[in-house]
Amino acid sequence: MTQHKIEKLERLAASTAEPGGVSLLRDASRRLARNPVAIVGAVIVLLFILVAALAPVIAPHDPVARYAELTRELTVDNIPGAQAGFPFGSDPLGRDFLSRLVYGSRQTLFVGVVATALGLAVGIALGTSAGAFPGRLGKWLDLGIMRVTDVMLALPSLLLAVTLVAVVARPSQWTVIVAVALVNVPIFARLLRGSMLAQRESDHVLAARALGVRQGAIVLRHILPNSVGPVIVQATLTFGTAIIEAAALSFLGLGDPDINRAEWGQMLGVDGVRYLEVRPELAYYPAIAIIIVALGFTLLGEAMREALDPKNRR
Repeated sequence: MTQHKIEKLERLAASTAEPGGVSLLRDASRRLARNPVAIVGAVIVLLFILVAALAPVIAPHDPVARYAELTRELTVDNIPGAQAGFPFGSDPLGRDFLSRLVYGSRQTLFVGVVATALGLAVGIALGTSAGAFPGRLGKWLDLGIMRVTDVMLALPSLLLAVTLVAVVARPSQWTVIVAVALVNVPIFARLLRGSMLAQRESDHVLAARALGVRQGAIVLRHILPNSVGPVIVQATLTFGTAIIEAAALSFLGLGDPDINRAEWGQMLGVDGVRYLEVRPELAYYPAIAIIIVALGFTLLGEAMREALDPKNRR
């Protein structure tokens, strides 16, 4: 090859290469910013978080108080609709329905965040134990943990959550959180375990093992940090699922028994279905809110999964 051709190839390579290279995270951020699906999902999630955080400012009335303007014509067969000062009308007890809907976002966000975080923490612990350690002990640990997760995954998630809540004498908000968290544990555990098995035989791990680095340090410094990315993305998808599952438990009457605490699933089940023929808006608004929020987290999670996939890099 002549010197002229070599210089031409070098100039071509220099013109197509980005200075300093681009990390996977930075490249993923760029693709997310150009992805309309990710933008729509992020906007929905951001609006949901803002409404929940600013509920005392946004809500026009106290969500627990009963108002004379609403109770004046309130009967079993007549629930007042929209009127001056109360855009969404009344609930069956004469409380401002719009304020309860706004405050319900706080409870929905709280249940979703805590349930997802709890399930993620337990799933990471189990997945790390199953996929990090080689040898006979690691094999038996992996076998035992994975068989337990197989049994949990064999049952429909909602049925498993209902079973867990039903065995509790007095259901509460925390029983719903724990039930939803346990349902999602095997998903996180299996995903992390598979990712860690792939990382366990990678070159940098073998090099660290050859240098005499202890197994615990290899797991915490090399294997786990490079394996947890897909699990975090899955947590975004699971958040939407957790909201739906928590709402389903409240809809079935297995959630928080406190009727003063507004929560979308409870509003849909306790008030919405009971008075569906009298005032269907009591069921429509919470249902629409749950669907939109779950859709937002699903869109954002799917976009993040595609953006972080190295196969999609160009």
